[in-house]
Amino acid sequence: MGVKKFSPVTPGTRFKINSDFAEVTTNKPEKSLLVSIKKSGGRNHAGKMTMRYIGGGHKKQYRLIDFKRIKDGIPATVKSIEYDPNRSARIALLAYADGEKSYIIAPQGLAVGQKVMSGKDATPDIGNALYLSDIPLGSVIHNIELKPGKGASICRSAGSSAQLSAREGKYATIKLPSGESRMILVTCKAVIGQVSNSEHNLTVHGKAGRNRWLGRRPRTRPVAMNPVDHPMGGGEGRASGGHPRSRKGIPAKGYKTRKPRKASSKYIIEKRKK
Repeated sequence: MGVKKFSPVTPGTRFKINSDFAEVTTNKPEKSLLVSIKKSGGRNHAGKMTMRYIGGGHKKQYRLIDFKRIKDGIPATVKSIEYDPNRSARIALLAYADGEKSYIIAPQGLAVGQKVMSGKDATPDIGNALYLSDIPLGSVIHNIELKPGKGASICRSAGSSAQLSAREGKYATIKLPSGESRMILVTCKAVIGQVSNSEHNLTVHGKAGRNRWLGRRPRTRPVAMNPVDHPMGGGEGRASGGHPRSRKGIPAKGYKTRKPRKASSKYIIEKRKK
């Protein structure tokens, strides 16, 4: 698991840094776990563009990922580690003892042939899904649920992980990648280990065309717009644009947008670092 730097054979490979895909074991996904994706091009049901800078992109299929890990007590064998075009992390194909197959987000260090399990009987090993009440304190975890049974919603992207720092009563304290410390119910599940493909942040596309393959159209700078199009547009010559703000006029760079009386604020012990 690493990155590959290219020689400047063409202008597109001059600065290109890509993953070496060393951990990927197959390029053929499990057909029963594929769903087609319909592209919107940023347009709604009436054909009106509601999101700008979306369009094109390579055709791809969605891999159904098991974020709930509800098959408690049934061991599964890792059949393959695969590339997923829909996320930054790698995914692992599991074959359960009862014959069912499913995809999970592959943690760092998970290998083909390894056994994983979920539930009360599972040991705190890499890839196993346990309740926060059963995970040893200080463990590195990912794929954390916010509500019991809802499925993982925290720490799912490449290289991310959190730490279980304390338990008191029906709540566990989790140190998140942002620096925030938060209380989560101990009846929620989490997976042991760190998410795979931790070098994802080192990749460099090298050319604009690779962004187009991802379905991202060129973004216009607000300073280059007219006043009718953006609050930062207009002015004589190359004007700086004034205070940084969004197209709707909401200030950026330091302006707090979190609601002061948000219900979940009582579960946050330490706010995220700036």
